Amino acid sequence: MKKNKSIIIYGFLLISFTVYLLCDTFLISEVYQVVENKDNTVNNQQNSSSKRKPKKSKENENSSQSSSDETNVKKELTDTSYKDNNIEINIQEITEYNTSIYIADIKLSDASYLKTAFAKSSYGKNVTDYTSSTAKSVNAILAINGDYYGVQETGYVLKNGVVYRSTASNREDLVIYKDGSFECFNESDITTQELIEKGAYNVLSFGPALVKNGQISVGATDEVGKSMASNPRTAIGIIDKNHYVFVVSDGRTNESEGLSLYELATIMQNLGCKIAYNLDGGGSSTMYFNGNIINNPTTNGNISERKVSDIVYIGTK
Repeated sequence: MKKNKSIIIYGFLLISFTVYLLCDTFLISEVYQVVENKDNTVNNQQNSSSKRKPKKSKENENSSQSSSDETNVKKELTDTSYKDNNIEINIQEITEYNTSIYIADIKLSDASYLKTAFAKSSYGKNVTDYTSSTAKSVNAILAINGDYYGVQETGYVLKNGVVYRSTASNREDLVIYKDGSFECFNESDITTQELIEKGAYNVLSFGPALVKNGQISVGATDEVGKSMASNPRTAIGIIDKNHYVFVVSDGRTNESEGLSLYELATIMQNLGCKIAYNLDGGGSSTMYFNGNIINNPTTNGNISERKVSDIVYIGTK
């Protein structure tokens, strides 16, 4: 009788510990660092200013002038396009491989308009929000889901020039340098410090690379982990200097089957990408433009967004 009681207690403790580990891995959120948006910092400074206003320095005057100039920029906007003096975005929907695919062609005057953002302005574990919510919080014009770093214990996290995690994984990453150029690398081959010294501004750690030097770099049977062959997908690619594409596909529905990695790579190559990289897919795959979700994200069989850790977006300075 005592033996059976011990077995029951042991089984209960084992199940409880397993449930805790699963919750800790996938559900329990923990904020490691709050990342303030530049706009919030400015607002806080203005709200806490004394009655006597300090004299503006030349640098502040230039900053104010730049902000004013950007506010007065002439913008041309339609349901599928955006254009101002520095940013040009054109979105088209195509159907290939029995799948709806959304392509955003992006041309920038300089690479500073290509950015990343954390969900809830916080770096941490399982800190998530909808792609659309994070996009709105940073006034993004266009956004896609990022690499979902928050469910991983390892893998580089380098966002907007700041290193948040330097623990290497065995993944193939994409680095976006300050000049806007792309490069794919294995984390085991280089440290985050070396990346910073080379001018790294953002690192996306998911993968794999889809296209390198204009050539498809995945095989017909390659897949991410145990994913199904056909899935909703998200990818980013570079065509030329400051000329990029964001691509998101639907999937897992009667209307859209989804893409394999090889099919996604083929699309990126056909778009003229010199380098293209696979981001988090499945229920995460979301494209946001001008306040609206462009595609049909699929979560647990329903058309709805899945919350993610981070986004890649195009926004004004």
